Amino acid sequence: MCGKLDMSKIKGRTRAQESTNAIERMYITMRHLFNRGFYKPMGISGETLRQSLLQLRPEIYGSIAEDKVELNGLMYILDRLPVGIEECRYVNLTSDEGYKKSHFQPIIPPKRRRNCYRVDEEQMSIEITRGRSDIYDILTHLTFLYVESQKICRRVYADDTGEINRDWFKLENAVRKGKLTRAEREIALIHVANIIGRTFEEALDAHRAFATKQMPERFLHIVYWMGKLAIEEERDNDKRTITFSPILRERLGHHIHGEAWANTIKKTLQKNKLLHRPIHIISANMHSVMNSVYASEALKKEASGKERLELYEALSMPGNGTMRDKVKAFAHKNGMISIDDTSGTNIDVQVFDTAKINFSHSDYDLDSAIPDEEKPVLFVMDYAFGEQAYETIDELLKPYKDKNKTVKETEKKDKLHFLNVVSVSIMGKAGILEGGKGDLMIPSAHIFEGTADNYPFKNELCKADFEGHGLKVFEGTMITVLGTSLQNKDLLKFFHDSTWNVVGLEMEGAHYQKAIQSASRIRKSIAEDVKVRYAYYASDNPLETGSTLASGGLGTTGVKPTYLITRRILEQILNKAQN
Repeated sequence: MCGKLDMSKIKGRTRAQESTNAIERMYITMRHLFNRGFYKPMGISGETLRQSLLQLRPEIYGSIAEDKVELNGLMYILDRLPVGIEECRYVNLTSDEGYKKSHFQPIIPPKRRRNCYRVDEEQMSIEITRGRSDIYDILTHLTFLYVESQKICRRVYADDTGEINRDWFKLENAVRKGKLTRAEREIALIHVANIIGRTFEEALDAHRAFATKQMPERFLHIVYWMGKLAIEEERDNDKRTITFSPILRERLGHHIHGEAWANTIKKTLQKNKLLHRPIHIISANMHSVMNSVYASEALKKEASGKERLELYEALSMPGNGTMRDKVKAFAHKNGMISIDDTSGTNIDVQVFDTAKINFSHSDYDLDSAIPDEEKPVLFVMDYAFGEQAYETIDELLKPYKDKNKTVKETEKKDKLHFLNVVSVSIMGKAGILEGGKGDLMIPSAHIFEGTADNYPFKNELCKADFEGHGLKVFEGTMITVLGTSLQNKDLLKFFHDSTWNVVGLEMEGAHYQKAIQSASRIRKSIAEDVKVRYAYYASDNPLETGSTLASGGLGTTGVKPTYLITRRILEQILNKAQN
């Protein structure tokens, strides 16, 4: 007898398939538009992008498919786009083309490291130096911004007369006035609430969230300019346009910035006689390794009577810059070399010469019997962004060409120096599919979203390394997504519930592993038995409403998992170095 058909499963599976198709269409479309050189987001050329985003309905963009304006999503994208972008009718994506030598001051978004320049009243130029992922990120955010601005336009023209309504003129008057009294502000917010389809209370909360010291009325300003450009586009056919510079289209994919970044690092290693020492690459932030090694000795007075975690939490507090500077100064005197990025990758580096570090005050036990020339070098690089992870690691793992020839070597080819890379450790934030913020994910493989590529590996870290510390630990596969802003609940639920055993999602894992595997197994530029470590802590749970990236940061919740992962990585590198 046939079993009863579960229609809910069919429906869920169909929605996941629709979401997959929407993501594929978005990325095919973005590549096409990039090759074309320009497009009009609200015109025919941008229609596929808009419709795909509306069909996908990413969790991070909340109510994008509804008539009301999505406020949390708006806050999220504006933290990642340059200040003033809502005023610009023209957005030009460029390579590093020398703007830094001009009078223009770079505008750096609070949550994305990219240089942007306000060329004039109507145009914003954004430098792309971190690969295709940066372009996908920007275009997705801009599409969301334009979709939301169109909602404002429709509500402003909401009556039957086709005339702009009273709410809009009241908002316009408030924006032109500039400085407002409390009464004037609240009156303006009542009109804004009608324009964005939200309650007065929601508009008031948004006003507080968007306000800055320099721009206390920023929320009113943003809503006004979003609506203004959308109205002019509708009324006067004055289209907003996104362009890609010819130099960007020519350079993209050629590892120009990654190669310059890697060469600077190798020169520094050679200069400090570290190029042939055992090297352990760690992709992490610029504080956890430094603090783990030096903080207790550099801050003896401040650390007195404190647990390690309390000290790290204190160092993470916004008002404790003096303490952080003290640790950094101590580190520079005791074996740490800082390499600030000048290549455009926006990836700073710290190099730790363990032969110059006194570990007696730390939690680590490096065997003093190991000769200095055999002691490990810790190479810590700041977080890469998406595909940039492949570009940077791929270039870093290539042998270094020494072009400083002696007289006798003038007829010889450049001398190749192969790096003695012993391990690569990747730590960072990721979305979790079960559990909450701060919980841990230990991957056994990376699945590359939208492709048939998957990268299994032997992770030197395991679940048992992190148990007993009050955090949930999940072991399984991770999806490397094309963009965190395209998280879709139905698709992620499919991955979580299926035999793929997916525990989380991030943007760089598959790119890192692709570079490591090609260097160790195909190019043979590093040892085939190079050890790899991956561990992530949860920044959000896209399957839970109100727990997406748009819901806010981790705060001090991230301190414990960050330092726990850092400690386990350093223990394996330093305590086992003699093995």
